[in-house]
Amino acid sequence: MTGGARGIGLAISTRLLQDGASVCLWDLDENALNEAAAQLAPLGRVVTAKVDVTDASAVESGVRRTLDTLGKIDLLVNNAGIAGANAKLWETTPEEWRRVVEINLNGPFLCCRAVVPHMLQNGYGRIVNIASIAGKEGNPNAAHYSASKAGVIGLTKSLGKELATSGILVNCITPAVIETDILKQITQQHVDYMLSKIPMGRFGRKEEAAALVAWLCSEDCSFTTGSVFDLSGGRATY
Repeated sequence: MTGGARGIGLAISTRLLQDGASVCLWDLDENALNEAAAQLAPLGRVVTAKVDVTDASAVESGVRRTLDTLGKIDLLVNNAGIAGANAKLWETTPEEWRRVVEINLNGPFLCCRAVVPHMLQNGYGRIVNIASIAGKEGNPNAAHYSASKAGVIGLTKSLGKELATSGILVNCITPAVIETDILKQITQQHVDYMLSKIPMGRFGRKEEAAALVAWLCSEDCSFTTGSVFDLSGGRATY
C-alpha cells in the first residue's frame, strides 16, 4: 500500500485488514507510518517500510521488506500521489511538472515493475491504481495532475492486457474529490470548482473509496481487468 500512512491509503488499509489481509504500509513520512501502524495494529498484521516511490532502488527495498515480513505479495495498491500547485499550464514550472508526474505516474510504474515478477511466480495478484476523474476530463489549473492521472489510466489498461491470462488483474479507480488532507495542497477556488462539478453536491468519503478498492482486491473480482471504476458522485459521463 503506497501512501499508506494517511488519507485514502490508510482507509484502504483499514478495510483490507478488516477483510483479513496483512498489510505493509509504504510512505515517506516515518512518523506518520509509526502512528498509522499503531492505529491499525488491533485489526491485524501490519508492517511498514519507508519508501520513496520515485526511486527504483527504494521501491526494490520496499518489496524485499514486504516479502521478508509477509512472505509474499498478493495485492498492490498504488495510492501515493500529490496534487501539486494550482497554476495555468504556461505558468507551471518544469520542476513542478516533473515532481507531480514523478510521484503520480512514474511511482506506479516503478512499483508495478518491481512487484509483478513476484506475482507472476505465484500465478496470482490484484493491482489497483488510484487515478482521478481529472485524468478523464482534465481540470483547469491542474494540467500536471490531470496528465499524470490520465497516464495512470493508460498504464492500467496496458498492464491489464499484458497480464490478462496470468491470474493477475489490474484495475484503477477514478475518484472525484475525496475528503483528505490533499485538499490542503490546493486553493479554495479550485476546491469550489471541483465541488461544483459533482451532481451529488458533496465530496466522496475515504470509506467509499476503500470499499471499492477492497472488492477489486478480492477473489470475487475475477473477470475484470484493465478497467476504470468511477467514484465521482455522478460527475463522470463516460
